[in-house]
Amino acid sequence: MTTEQQAPTLAQARSQLRRYGLESEIDPQAVLVAVRLLAAGAKLGQATETHFARFGLSTGRYRLLADLEDAGGEKSPSQLASGLGVTRATVTGLIDGLEQQGLVCRRASAEDGRAVVVVLTARGAQQLRDMAPGHFSRLQSMVGTLTRAERTTFLELLERVDKGMDALLTD
Repeated sequence: MTTEQQAPTLAQARSQLRRYGLESEIDPQAVLVAVRLLAAGAKLGQATETHFARFGLSTGRYRLLADLEDAGGEKSPSQLASGLGVTRATVTGLIDGLEQQGLVCRRASAEDGRAVVVVLTARGAQQLRDMAPGHFSRLQSMVGTLTRAERTTFLELLERVDKGMDALLTD
């Protein structure tokens, strides 16, 4: 049984800003949008992990497999880390787990025998093919209540919010 968390309200945002003496400096609607986006992101992260667990994967492992497939089945660990926006250590852990599952393997690079590349195995490619119908159907259903025009607008808005995300990272 899941418990539904009540979404923050505009009145709560106003109250918090008043409490901290920020009501004349900060737009409560902007705070509300950001707080709801954070909550939706957390909920989406949990749902995504549950979704990929159906296929014996984590979100990170799936993203690595998909990135490998998109790259023709082979990439260096540093290219994978860069493409996924994670550290090299994180990629190493993902590769280790996928290698244990037989979905990827490591081998010496053809260009530089000292370097290692990660290769999508036939089993890994089959895993992606097997999960594709259910995976993409669920993704479509997740946004199924939005019209094509709304999805276009949503993508534009996400891009703009993504650009503003650095505000959380700067001092």
